[in-house]
Amino acid sequence: MENDQPGDLFSPGDLEQMAGLGIDPREAARQIELFRSPPPHTRVLRPCTPGDGIRTLTEAGQPELLARFAEAARQGRIGRFVPASGAATRMFKALLAHLHEGGEPSAEVRTFVENLPRFAFFEALAWVMAQDGLDLEASVRRDDLRTVLSYLLTDRGLGYADLPKGLLLFHRYPEGPRTPFEEHLVEAAETLRDEAGACRLHFTVSPEHEERFLELLERARPRLEERYQASFAVSFSDQRHSTDTLAVDLRNHPFRLEDGSLLFRPGGHGSLIDNLNDLGTAGWDVVQLKNIDNVVPDSRKPVINRWKSLLGGHLVAIQEKAFAYLERLEGEDGDDPSLLDEARDFLRTELCRPSRGASRQDLIDALDRPLRVCGVVHNLGEPGGGPFWVESPGGGVSLQIVETAQLDPRSPEQQAILKASTHFNPADVVCALRDRHGRPYDLHLFVDPATVFFAEKSHEGRPLKALERPGLWNGAMAGWNTVFVEVPDETFAPVKTVLDLLRPEHQ
Repeated sequence: MENDQPGDLFSPGDLEQMAGLGIDPREAARQIELFRSPPPHTRVLRPCTPGDGIRTLTEAGQPELLARFAEAARQGRIGRFVPASGAATRMFKALLAHLHEGGEPSAEVRTFVENLPRFAFFEALAWVMAQDGLDLEASVRRDDLRTVLSYLLTDRGLGYADLPKGLLLFHRYPEGPRTPFEEHLVEAAETLRDEAGACRLHFTVSPEHEERFLELLERARPRLEERYQASFAVSFSDQRHSTDTLAVDLRNHPFRLEDGSLLFRPGGHGSLIDNLNDLGTAGWDVVQLKNIDNVVPDSRKPVINRWKSLLGGHLVAIQEKAFAYLERLEGEDGDDPSLLDEARDFLRTELCRPSRGASRQDLIDALDRPLRVCGVVHNLGEPGGGPFWVESPGGGVSLQIVETAQLDPRSPEQQAILKASTHFNPADVVCALRDRHGRPYDLHLFVDPATVFFAEKSHEGRPLKALERPGLWNGAMAGWNTVFVEVPDETFAPVKTVLDLLRPEHQ
């Protein structure tokens, strides 16, 4: 079974199906081999902590970093990349359960109903119910909760359960409520404007929702551009079918549908490395990467914007040093022992990448790669990855964001290191996509293909095994130079359930 060639695994019909999706049969065969022979778990050496892999920015040094970022923004070097395609279904899990099953409302459902007027979508929900002659407050008084939930969650009314988070009303303002999509526009207007006032943003969205995002952009654009004296250069892309992964059955054979065709599934957010790579090819330089739901109202934006700017300024400062060393190493005196020592010390102290080799070329290879600065917050019990010192399979050590699922669950040593972790990855990243000559890096060259994720799922009642590509901020960026910076906890305000909108940071 092992090392089958595509011709042994797939029929002519399969090959035609893959051609239509843009999927290389050799890649599909490689994925089957990953199921049969899973790669080893990631091996972590210790958690990153302040002073040991995580740096803290001194108050005295912050004005210079802010100035560096402001200048880079003025020059049009900064853009923002926002993954925004995920549906909000999980955000309403408890409400959907009550809608479909009825019975005694759970505590979460009761809390939601008791606080309905505090949600930014309250007025929109009341309006859509009124179109059918229903009074929202009267329905609540009668305990007709399932009617209320049907108008909120289904296409009977607002249809929130099937919409992406970016289109939901999150925050209330005197002039009207805002969605996360609009909050990202406001953040960009306050921090990213170039000297002509242009703000560059890119959102990854599902094809079926792109039209809704475009409509929202056209409604929001005039008032926000006038208010902030800015112009929004907004683009969209989707997660390509060519990045889908092949599902297998429990015997690790290709999973087939009733008509005999193969089942391909979305490859996870790590697939978006393709979209980020395209931005570099299109001329983007320094990119802020931030999740769609990690936004706050205007009153709390100053601290968010300050730390986004500090992370960006820190990246620009480190990049300038790295480029200066590369220029010298690639020059006539590149073999000078004192220069090699200097560059080696820079890699060790600034990039936490101890050099495995002593030659000039070793140092050039270590420096000449994409750079990212990642904000990390104290571990607040949120699900997700954290910053660790990681041992590479071929030797060497690097800083990585590691997810729980990457570690060996049967290793007491690895699990103890995981439990000792003090910081969390809030997906607050600033990336540098171009080399010192202004050429875009091919980001695919810096993915660790071994850091895939496996999951047991089902389709039409039949069990299957699914594969997700290396995550966007862990395995997909494993070969990047990485710097971790501690940022205030208040910069992290995600909305994972609808009740999160009742937290002080969203009111």
